[in-house]
Amino acid sequence: MFSVLKPHRWKLAALLVAANLGLLLHLACGELKPISEWVWLDIVGEGGSALLALIWLALVLKSRPAGRVTNYLVLGLSGIFFSWWIDSLDEFIRLPDSITWDHWLESGPMPVGMVLLTLGIYHWHREQLAISAQMEKRERLFREHRLFDKLTPLGSADYLKRQLADSLVESVAQQQPLSLLVLDLDNFAAINQAYGHAEGDAVLQALSHLLLLNLRHQDLLCRLAGDRFVVLLPNTGERQAQAMAQELQQAVQALAHKTRQHGERLQLSACTAAVMALEETPEALLKRLNLALARAKSPLAKSA
Repeated sequence: MFSVLKPHRWKLAALLVAANLGLLLHLACGELKPISEWVWLDIVGEGGSALLALIWLALVLKSRPAGRVTNYLVLGLSGIFFSWWIDSLDEFIRLPDSITWDHWLESGPMPVGMVLLTLGIYHWHREQLAISAQMEKRERLFREHRLFDKLTPLGSADYLKRQLADSLVESVAQQQPLSLLVLDLDNFAAINQAYGHAEGDAVLQALSHLLLLNLRHQDLLCRLAGDRFVVLLPNTGERQAQAMAQELQQAVQALAHKTRQHGERLQLSACTAAVMALEETPEALLKRLNLALARAKSPLAKSA
Protein backbone atom coordinates (compact mmCIF):
# COMPACT_ATOMS: atom_id res chain seq x y z
CA MET A 1 0.00 0.00 0.00
CA PHE A 2 2.85 2.40 0.86
CA SER A 3 4.40 1.88 -2.59
CA VAL A 4 1.10 2.97 -4.17
CA LEU A 5 1.02 6.13 -2.05
CA LYS A 6 4.67 7.02 -2.70
CA PRO A 7 4.12 9.03 -5.95
CA HIS A 8 1.48 11.11 -4.11
CA ARG A 9 3.24 11.51 -0.75
CA TRP A 10 3.60 15.29 -1.05
CA LYS A 11 -0.05 15.83 -1.91
CA LEU A 12 -1.16 13.56 0.94
CA ALA A 13 1.25 15.26 3.34
CA ALA A 14 -0.13 18.67 2.36
CA LEU A 15 -3.69 17.41 2.93
CA LEU A 16 -2.76 16.06 6.37
CA VAL A 17 -1.06 19.33 7.35
CA ALA A 18 -4.03 21.40 6.11
CA ALA A 19 -6.55 19.26 8.01
CA ASN A 20 -4.55 19.54 11.24
CA LEU A 21 -4.04 23.28 10.81
CA GLY A 22 -7.80 23.70 10.42
CA LEU A 23 -8.35 21.72 13.63
CA LEU A 24 -5.74 23.75 15.54
CA LEU A 25 -7.24 27.03 14.32
CA HIS A 26 -10.68 26.02 15.57
CA LEU A 27 -9.28 24.91 18.93
CA ALA A 28 -7.26 28.11 19.33
CA CYS A 29 -10.10 30.49 18.45
CA GLY A 30 -13.13 28.64 19.78
CA GLU A 31 -14.37 26.48 22.62
CA LEU A 32 -15.54 22.88 22.75
CA LYS A 33 -19.27 22.35 22.78
CA PRO A 34 -20.78 20.14 25.50
CA ILE A 35 -22.08 16.79 24.33
CA SER A 36 -25.62 17.97 24.97
CA GLU A 37 -25.27 20.47 22.10
CA TRP A 38 -24.00 17.96 19.58
CA VAL A 39 -26.34 17.41 16.62
CA TRP A 40 -25.77 13.78 15.76
CA LEU A 41 -27.50 13.94 12.39
CA ASP A 42 -25.13 16.70 11.24
CA ILE A 43 -22.14 14.88 12.70
CA VAL A 44 -22.98 11.66 10.86
CA GLY A 45 -23.80 13.50 7.63
CA GLU A 46 -20.79 15.82 7.50
CA GLY A 47 -18.28 13.50 9.15
CA GLY A 48 -19.48 10.54 7.10
CA SER A 49 -19.10 12.58 3.90
CA ALA A 50 -15.51 13.46 4.86
CA LEU A 51 -14.80 9.79 5.58
CA LEU A 52 -16.27 8.71 2.25
CA ALA A 53 -14.06 11.24 0.44
CA LEU A 54 -11.02 9.63 2.09
CA ILE A 55 -12.23 6.16 1.07
CA TRP A 56 -12.71 7.32 -2.55
CA LEU A 57 -9.22 8.84 -2.43
CA ALA A 58 -7.72 5.55 -1.22
CA LEU A 59 -9.53 3.58 -3.94
CA VAL A 60 -8.28 5.94 -6.66
CA LEU A 61 -4.69 5.66 -5.42
CA LYS A 62 -4.93 1.87 -5.24
CA SER A 63 -6.52 1.31 -8.64
CA ARG A 64 -4.76 3.85 -10.89
CA PRO A 65 -1.16 4.48 -11.96
CA ALA A 66 0.40 7.87 -11.33
CA GLY A 67 -0.30 10.48 -13.98
CA ARG A 68 -2.27 13.58 -14.90
CA VAL A 69 -5.70 12.00 -14.57
CA THR A 70 -4.87 10.55 -11.15
CA ASN A 71 -3.57 13.95 -10.03
CA TYR A 72 -6.87 15.58 -10.97
CA LEU A 73 -8.82 12.95 -9.04
CA VAL A 74 -6.57 13.12 -5.97
CA LEU A 75 -6.58 16.93 -5.79
CA GLY A 76 -10.33 17.10 -6.38
CA LEU A 77 -11.14 14.58 -3.66
CA SER A 78 -8.68 16.30 -1.32
CA GLY A 79 -10.49 19.62 -1.73
CA ILE A 80 -13.87 17.98 -1.14
CA PHE A 81 -12.59 16.16 1.97
CA PHE A 82 -11.11 19.37 3.40
CA SER A 83 -14.39 21.26 3.02
CA TRP A 84 -16.39 18.50 4.72
CA TRP A 85 -13.72 18.17 7.43
CA ILE A 86 -13.85 21.88 8.31
CA ASP A 87 -17.66 21.79 8.18
CA SER A 88 -17.75 18.87 10.64
CA LEU A 89 -15.49 20.71 13.12
CA ASP A 90 -18.26 23.26 13.70
CA GLU A 91 -20.31 20.50 15.28
CA PHE A 92 -17.76 20.13 18.09
CA ILE A 93 -16.18 23.59 18.39
CA ARG A 94 -18.04 26.91 18.79
CA LEU A 95 -16.37 29.92 17.16
CA PRO A 96 -17.14 33.57 18.01
CA ASP A 97 -19.54 35.35 15.68
CA SER A 98 -16.79 37.84 14.76
CA ILE A 99 -14.77 35.13 13.01
CA THR A 100 -15.53 34.70 9.31
CA TRP A 101 -12.52 32.77 7.99
CA ASP A 102 -14.19 29.46 8.83
CA HIS A 103 -16.82 30.14 6.13
CA TRP A 104 -14.03 30.53 3.54
CA LEU A 105 -12.40 27.28 4.67
CA GLU A 106 -15.73 25.44 4.48
CA SER A 107 -16.92 26.79 1.14
CA GLY A 108 -13.77 27.69 -0.82
CA PRO A 109 -12.14 24.29 -1.45
CA MET A 110 -15.42 22.54 -2.36
CA PRO A 111 -16.06 24.10 -5.82
CA VAL A 112 -12.35 23.89 -6.70
CA GLY A 113 -12.35 20.23 -5.71
CA MET A 114 -15.50 19.55 -7.71
CA VAL A 115 -13.99 21.15 -10.83
CA LEU A 116 -10.77 19.12 -10.52
CA LEU A 117 -12.72 15.94 -9.82
CA THR A 118 -14.89 16.57 -12.88
CA LEU A 119 -11.79 17.05 -15.04
CA GLY A 120 -10.35 13.81 -13.71
CA ILE A 121 -13.55 11.85 -14.38
CA TYR A 122 -13.78 13.35 -17.88
CA HIS A 123 -10.24 12.27 -18.81
CA TRP A 124 -10.79 8.90 -17.14
CA HIS A 125 -13.84 8.47 -19.36
CA ARG A 126 -11.71 9.27 -22.42
CA GLU A 127 -9.20 6.62 -21.33
CA GLN A 128 -11.96 4.02 -21.19
CA LEU A 129 -13.19 5.06 -24.64
CA ALA A 130 -9.65 4.60 -25.99
CA ILE A 131 -9.47 1.12 -24.50
CA SER A 132 -12.89 0.24 -25.92
CA ALA A 133 -11.87 1.49 -29.36
CA GLN A 134 -8.76 -0.68 -29.30
CA MET A 135 -10.80 -3.69 -28.20
CA GLU A 136 -13.36 -3.07 -30.95
CA LYS A 137 -10.52 -3.00 -33.46
CA ARG A 138 -9.32 -6.36 -32.16
CA GLU A 139 -12.81 -7.87 -32.22
CA ARG A 140 -13.34 -6.84 -35.86
CA LEU A 141 -10.26 -8.84 -36.74
CA PHE A 142 -11.00 -11.80 -34.48
CA ARG A 143 -11.64 -14.02 -37.49
CA GLU A 144 -7.87 -14.03 -37.92
CA HIS A 145 -7.45 -15.25 -34.34
CA ARG A 146 -4.39 -17.32 -35.24
CA LEU A 147 -2.55 -14.06 -35.89
CA PHE A 148 -3.25 -12.77 -32.38
CA ASP A 149 -1.17 -13.37 -29.31
CA LYS A 150 -2.98 -15.69 -26.89
CA LEU A 151 -1.77 -14.00 -23.70
CA THR A 152 -2.26 -10.27 -24.09
CA PRO A 153 -4.09 -10.54 -26.66
CA LEU A 154 -2.49 -8.29 -29.26
CA GLY A 155 -1.44 -8.86 -32.84
CA SER A 156 1.36 -11.39 -33.18
CA ALA A 157 4.60 -11.02 -35.14
CA ASP A 158 2.97 -12.55 -38.24
CA TYR A 159 0.06 -10.15 -38.02
CA LEU A 160 2.48 -7.22 -37.66
CA LYS A 161 4.33 -8.25 -40.81
CA ARG A 162 1.08 -8.44 -42.79
CA GLN A 163 -0.07 -5.03 -41.62
CA LEU A 164 3.39 -3.55 -42.11
CA ALA A 165 3.49 -4.70 -45.74
CA ASP A 166 0.11 -3.05 -46.44
CA SER A 167 1.09 0.12 -44.55
CA LEU A 168 4.35 0.48 -46.51
CA VAL A 169 2.45 0.37 -49.80
CA GLU A 170 -0.13 2.84 -48.51
CA SER A 171 2.58 5.16 -47.17
CA VAL A 172 4.27 5.36 -50.57
CA ALA A 173 0.98 5.85 -52.41
CA GLN A 174 -0.16 8.67 -50.10
CA GLN A 175 3.35 10.10 -49.62
CA GLN A 176 2.88 10.06 -45.86
CA PRO A 177 5.56 9.07 -43.31
CA LEU A 178 5.38 5.73 -41.52
CA SER A 179 7.34 4.84 -38.41
CA LEU A 180 7.90 1.83 -36.18
CA LEU A 181 8.45 1.90 -32.43
CA VAL A 182 9.76 -0.97 -30.33
CA LEU A 183 9.58 -1.34 -26.54
CA ASP A 184 11.54 -4.02 -24.70
CA LEU A 185 10.95 -4.63 -20.98
CA ASP A 186 14.11 -4.65 -18.86
CA ASN A 187 15.03 -7.67 -16.72
CA PHE A 188 11.85 -9.57 -17.53
CA ALA A 189 13.59 -12.92 -17.06
CA ALA A 190 14.39 -11.91 -13.47
CA ILE A 191 10.67 -11.33 -12.79
CA ASN A 192 9.83 -14.82 -14.06
CA GLN A 193 12.63 -16.30 -11.97
CA ALA A 194 11.74 -14.44 -8.76
CA TYR A 195 7.92 -14.56 -8.90
CA GLY A 196 7.07 -17.29 -11.41
CA HIS A 197 5.81 -17.30 -14.98
CA ALA A 198 2.21 -16.60 -13.93
CA GLU A 199 3.31 -13.30 -12.44
CA GLY A 200 5.37 -12.57 -15.56
CA ASP A 201 2.25 -13.12 -17.67
CA ALA A 202 0.32 -10.71 -15.43
CA VAL A 203 3.04 -8.09 -15.95
CA LEU A 204 2.78 -8.46 -19.74
CA GLN A 205 -1.00 -8.11 -19.59
CA ALA A 206 -0.76 -4.97 -17.44
CA LEU A 207 1.90 -3.57 -19.75
CA SER A 208 -0.30 -4.19 -22.81
CA HIS A 209 -3.15 -2.33 -21.12
CA LEU A 210 -0.86 0.59 -20.26
CA LEU A 211 0.52 0.88 -23.78
CA LEU A 212 -2.95 0.86 -25.31
CA LEU A 213 -3.94 3.76 -23.05
CA ASN A 214 -0.98 5.82 -24.24
CA LEU A 215 -1.37 5.24 -27.98
CA ARG A 216 -3.55 6.94 -30.57
CA HIS A 217 -6.59 5.35 -32.18
CA GLN A 218 -4.80 4.80 -35.50
CA ASP A 219 -1.71 3.15 -33.97
CA LEU A 220 -1.35 -0.63 -34.02
CA LEU A 221 0.25 -2.39 -31.04
CA CYS A 222 1.61 -5.92 -31.50
CA ARG A 223 3.58 -8.31 -29.32
CA LEU A 224 6.62 -9.23 -31.35
CA ALA A 225 8.06 -11.88 -29.00
CA GLY A 226 8.33 -12.41 -25.25
CA ASP A 227 8.57 -9.02 -23.56
CA ARG A 228 9.07 -7.06 -26.80
CA PHE A 229 6.27 -4.92 -28.26
CA VAL A 230 6.16 -3.09 -31.60
CA VAL A 231 3.87 -0.19 -32.52
CA LEU A 232 3.00 0.67 -36.12
CA LEU A 233 2.67 4.46 -36.37
CA PRO A 234 0.97 5.71 -39.57
CA ASN A 235 1.41 9.35 -40.64
CA THR A 236 4.22 9.75 -38.12
CA GLY A 237 7.74 11.04 -38.70
CA GLU A 238 10.83 9.76 -36.91
CA ARG A 239 11.11 12.69 -34.48
CA GLN A 240 7.50 12.33 -33.36
CA ALA A 241 7.94 8.57 -33.06
CA GLN A 242 11.00 9.03 -30.85
CA ALA A 243 9.05 11.45 -28.64
CA MET A 244 6.27 8.86 -28.31
CA ALA A 245 8.89 6.24 -27.42
CA GLN A 246 10.13 8.41 -24.56
CA GLU A 247 6.57 8.91 -23.32
CA LEU A 248 5.93 5.16 -23.30
CA GLN A 249 9.22 4.60 -21.49
CA GLN A 250 8.17 7.05 -18.76
CA ALA A 251 4.70 5.48 -18.52
CA VAL A 252 6.26 2.05 -17.88
CA GLN A 253 8.42 3.48 -15.09
CA ALA A 254 5.33 5.00 -13.43
CA LEU A 255 3.27 1.79 -13.67
CA ALA A 256 2.24 0.72 -10.15
CA HIS A 257 2.05 -3.05 -10.75
CA LYS A 258 1.87 -5.17 -7.60
CA THR A 259 2.53 -8.92 -7.39
CA ARG A 260 -0.53 -11.06 -6.82
CA GLN A 261 0.92 -13.15 -4.01
CA HIS A 262 2.58 -10.58 -1.75
CA GLY A 263 1.31 -7.23 -3.10
CA GLU A 264 4.89 -6.08 -3.68
CA ARG A 265 5.30 -3.29 -6.23
CA LEU A 266 7.56 -4.15 -9.15
CA GLN A 267 9.74 -1.30 -10.37
CA LEU A 268 9.50 -1.72 -14.12
CA SER A 269 11.58 -0.07 -16.82
CA ALA A 270 11.91 -0.49 -20.55
CA CYS A 271 14.19 0.34 -23.47
CA THR A 272 12.72 1.87 -26.61
CA ALA A 273 13.75 2.75 -30.15
CA ALA A 274 11.99 4.21 -33.19
CA VAL A 275 12.76 4.35 -36.93
CA MET A 276 10.97 5.81 -39.93
CA ALA A 277 10.24 3.61 -42.92
CA LEU A 278 12.20 4.04 -46.16
CA GLU A 279 11.64 2.35 -49.48
CA GLU A 280 12.34 -1.12 -48.14
CA THR A 281 10.74 -4.46 -47.39
CA PRO A 282 9.02 -5.20 -44.06
CA GLU A 283 11.88 -7.55 -43.18
CA ALA A 284 14.51 -4.86 -43.79
CA LEU A 285 12.55 -2.32 -41.75
CA LEU A 286 12.18 -4.70 -38.81
CA LYS A 287 15.89 -5.49 -39.02
CA ARG A 288 16.73 -1.77 -38.80
CA LEU A 289 14.36 -1.44 -35.84
CA ASN A 290 16.04 -4.31 -33.99
CA LEU A 291 19.46 -2.80 -34.67
CA ALA A 292 18.26 0.55 -33.29
CA LEU A 293 17.02 -1.21 -30.16
CA ALA A 294 20.33 -3.05 -29.77
CA ARG A 295 22.18 0.29 -29.95
CA ALA A 296 19.80 1.80 -27.37
CA LYS A 297 20.37 -1.14 -25.02
CA SER A 298 24.15 -1.11 -25.34
CA PRO A 299 26.08 0.07 -22.23
CA LEU A 300 27.71 2.86 -24.26
CA ALA A 301 24.30 4.28 -25.30
CA LYS A 302 22.97 4.11 -21.74
CA SER A 303 26.01 5.87 -20.31
CA ALA A 304 25.63 8.66 -22.89
